[in-house]
Amino acid sequence: MTETTIYRYVPHHRTKAKLTGEAPGPVLSADQLPRDSAVARFNTWLALKVTTGVGTMWCAYAFAALALVSLPSAINSHSPVVLVSWISQTFLQLVLLSVIIVGQNVLAAAADKRSEATYNDADAVLHEAVKIQEHLLAQDGVLDLLVDKLVNRLDGTTPSA
Repeated sequence: MTETTIYRYVPHHRTKAKLTGEAPGPVLSADQLPRDSAVARFNTWLALKVTTGVGTMWCAYAFAALALVSLPSAINSHSPVVLVSWISQTFLQLVLLSVIIVGQNVLAAAADKRSEATYNDADAVLHEAVKIQEHLLAQDGVLDLLVDKLVNRLDGTTPSA
């Protein structure tokens, strides 16, 4: 058989890593946590515990109730400045803090799901591309055989049918 291959498949280094199992999985929020020192790990652990506790709607309701304790005093002051100050510095800051954290947690979970879905889609596309390369190699083999037969027939080395 003569060598008629005009294309040589060279997989991308990331494709090789994926196929050999050396490529990492999707990047998730938890993967971004520090792991280098005990202090950094403790600080992260504590921050996550506080964020998890404060980042609930129950905490937002508790903060709203806490803020409402000082509302009668702000109203009785008969000062618009004190009332506006109570709304902005007490109520909104306390309640919105928890609500924003809840929203961020929801968004982070959605981003992790998107990341994993994108990773799985890319993995599927990679495997399809590898199958296409295998198919093309098989076709190259058949084409090589056909070219050999044609060349032999033209040279007269193979009897006509």
